[in-house]
Amino acid sequence: MVAIDTDVLLVAFAFHRDPRQDANARFLAAVQARTPLATIYSVMELLGQLSFNLPAERLARWSSWLQDRYSLTVLYPQTGGEDAQTFFQREMVAEPLDRMRRQPVPFLDALILGLIEQVTGVDALVTWNARHFRGKTTLAVLTPAEFLAQQAV
Repeated sequence: MVAIDTDVLLVAFAFHRDPRQDANARFLAAVQARTPLATIYSVMELLGQLSFNLPAERLARWSSWLQDRYSLTVLYPQTGGEDAQTFFQREMVAEPLDRMRRQPVPFLDALILGLIEQVTGVDALVTWNARHFRGKTTLAVLTPAEFLAQQAV
């Protein structure tokens, strides 16, 4: 299974003249049949970026033009039966802060990694910002171009 970071989706939806567009589109097409994953944190980050240019109605229908288009499974954190305050404290404060204390990482990246690492069977995190994640997770971290090159072998 492949997890997709926010920037891959952002290139697909917002940066149409980006020189990485071709490799990005080929990557998304290649993994579509494998039901790729993205965290709700990545989805919300993407929607926040797109909110400057998309009508509110289109943002509200994100699952039809994002999730359905790429056969994307969106990962949500699990409460584990905790009450809301305990869950929020663990998910949004304790676990990301613990990761940040062990190794400097931005808050949103800590949330994304924490959620992806809970899923059995994720082989790789694919991102254009691979340097931000390498050495901070046990997952393979690849750019879309690197992923495609590995698949061609």
